[in-house]
Amino acid sequence: MEPRIQYAQTADGVSIAFYTLGEGMPLVYMPFLPISHTQLEWQMPESRRWYERLAEKGKLIRYDGRGTGLSDRDATDFSLDAQILDLEAMVDRLGLQQLALFASIHGGPMAIAYAARHPERISHLIVWCSYARASDAYVSAQAQSFAALRDKDWETYTETLTHALLGWSAGEPARRYAAVLRESITQETLQAAISAAMQFDVTDLLPEVGMPTLVFHRREVPFPDLSMARGLASRMPNARLAVLEGKSLSAALGDSDAVVTAIDEFLGEGEEPVAEAPEAGAFRTVLFTDVEGSTSLTQRLGDARAREVLRTHERIVREALRAHGGSEVKTMGDGFMASFSSATRALECAIAMQRAFAEHNESAEEPIRVRVGLNAGEPIAEEEDLFGTAVIVAARIAAKAEGEEIMAANVVRELAAGKGFLFSDRGDVVLRGFEDPVRLYEVRWQEG
Repeated sequence: MEPRIQYAQTADGVSIAFYTLGEGMPLVYMPFLPISHTQLEWQMPESRRWYERLAEKGKLIRYDGRGTGLSDRDATDFSLDAQILDLEAMVDRLGLQQLALFASIHGGPMAIAYAARHPERISHLIVWCSYARASDAYVSAQAQSFAALRDKDWETYTETLTHALLGWSAGEPARRYAAVLRESITQETLQAAISAAMQFDVTDLLPEVGMPTLVFHRREVPFPDLSMARGLASRMPNARLAVLEGKSLSAALGDSDAVVTAIDEFLGEGEEPVAEAPEAGAFRTVLFTDVEGSTSLTQRLGDARAREVLRTHERIVREALRAHGGSEVKTMGDGFMASFSSATRALECAIAMQRAFAEHNESAEEPIRVRVGLNAGEPIAEEEDLFGTAVIVAARIAAKAEGEEIMAANVVRELAAGKGFLFSDRGDVVLRGFEDPVRLYEVRWQEG
């Protein structure tokens, strides 16, 4: 049964076709710019097996870029920024907070740019046979020959290109893909898109891509060559290089089972148990964060620059929550609400956050000072949100903290007794909206 095609609208008004397959951790599979046709690819046995295999352990999300496949064919802007709008629209349409990203060939620079702009959203990045700068990747005589043929003989170009890139031994799969290519995009649109792609250069962004990254390359593909993959892996802080044997530029052909196994292992590394939604009446420790001076930050830096600073706050908080089993309940722009089944894990998470912010602030132009407040009780769970006195008190406690402080209610201190945490008694405090005072403690987190 074919997946159901859905649509997302980009900020510049382009309709982007996509489908989802499977359940679990989202893996967004970007199109090989600009050739893509989700419906026709599904009808190809090799592609269908490949996508089904990728969806066995998670949710596969596949989309057609602008100007190709089932997406709007009237698009004229194929710049890097415009192509990223396609991905942003689809991610926002699905409400994805965390995702893994798979990109191949021309899609690699788009994925790298998106990951640099939205590090808080990307858990893992997978790059297949790609490059950072197009002008370096396509200097070979063969690449130049294909470019000349593309402008003169459309059918011969598609047949020759697919056989060369998929492997001359690919036979029928290459012929099928050549037909799909001709149905996916017009000759004129392909020329415009490739011309735009040849301007892609994300070299300066590579050091900013800090999430776990797997760079694949097949040793004998005609172009881009292996040096491009080595360059990517060496300049991204948390990247590794996997070199495979073979000539096919398609991951779906050749040793595709080995590729999927490597992807599964990569995505599963360091996997923390997913925090379960709390049952009604379950005892939870509730944590709030709040960026000190966020309003003045926006007034001083402007919306765009302030948003970059807040994205760093979001990334650090989410990394700490994943590492300590916290469940993100919601974000309020300049703060988070999270819950834990363990007071100890909540305190460890709060300390990890403050230490990460302190490390960030050592070299940051704009330091991020965050208040953290914790309380414990039996909140009301409703529609993936938490309500009730325990939640309100936690928020009020966070408001009483200063930047770089962690404040906790006495009940949290008692739950974590004997676990090695250092608390400083801040006395009884009357919280807004409550008559009875609450005993507060500052959690000491600085090393030494």
